[in-house]
Amino acid sequence: MTAALVLTGSVSFAQKKDSAVVSAIVKEATENSQLEILGHELMDGIGPRLVGTPKMQQAHDWAVAKYKSWGIEARNEKWGEWRAWERGITHIDMVQPWTKTLSGTQLAWSPGTNGKTVTGETVIIPDLADSAAFQAWLPTVKGKFVLISMQQPTGRPEYNWKEFGTEESQEKMKKLKAEATAAWAKRISKTGLNARNLALALEKAGAVGIIQSYWSAGFGANKIFGANTKKIPTLDLSLEDYGLVYRLTESGQKPKLNVRADSKDLGIAPTFNTLAEIKGTEKPDEYVMLSAHFDSWDGGTGATDNGTGTLVMMEAMRILKKDLS
Repeated sequence: MTAALVLTGSVSFAQKKDSAVVSAIVKEATENSQLEILGHELMDGIGPRLVGTPKMQQAHDWAVAKYKSWGIEARNEKWGEWRAWERGITHIDMVQPWTKTLSGTQLAWSPGTNGKTVTGETVIIPDLADSAAFQAWLPTVKGKFVLISMQQPTGRPEYNWKEFGTEESQEKMKKLKAEATAAWAKRISKTGLNARNLALALEKAGAVGIIQSYWSAGFGANKIFGANTKKIPTLDLSLEDYGLVYRLTESGQKPKLNVRADSKDLGIAPTFNTLAEIKGTEKPDEYVMLSAHFDSWDGGTGATDNGTGTLVMMEAMRILKKDLS
């Protein structure tokens, strides 16, 4: 991962523990905090910081400019290269057996649909005897969207069951989830493929897209990571909408989806660490290091992973640099 690192030399007034300066630091942090402003600029204004994307570069440049506005020397230092990709819109509609716009998005690094809307029926990975049976079934996915995640038996987090359910219902649901999870894992294992190779095999067989739902076990929240496909989109649907499509598919009603996923493969891009430094006055050759990883996944703004750490680090630097005498 690309990291945002800050190196700072020992600061003499902090080492002396001067009570007046310490009080001024506390006052600045509590009465003139810039954390909310920084958070708005980084998470709302720039957004996700997926390594290799233009948004990641924008965030690096923002951080350097912000440090320099505080009188702190800063720079972006190249550290390797990464796959470059840019997100566009994702639009997913169920058009059969009835019409509904579905809640979902493409995964990071997912191929797009080349500016077109792709229509196809949905199928579920079947529970077959073994990998040979799976290979025999594979040609049937041509022209279809393939559902590769289990249907969750509930969308309520465990803590919610504990709060509102009876002890009997809690244990029943816990058992049901464990059995369903184990059964699905066994079903996928019988294909003889891991998650990466399964997606590639479906793609090679002519599927027009991969549909998953990676539930976080929290209310209304999925985990959005990276795609394994090279030519067709990989999409994540919300738990509720995935369950709807899954049940309709399972009952033989042959739902159809319209999907448009815009994205750009930008080749390879350089990656950077952002470094800033305040030189110490008494011990300029010694270091106190503050660090936080600056990148995030693309499914959210990276507020807690690790935007908050980055902002606290930057705020500490701002306060240390500020003339508090």
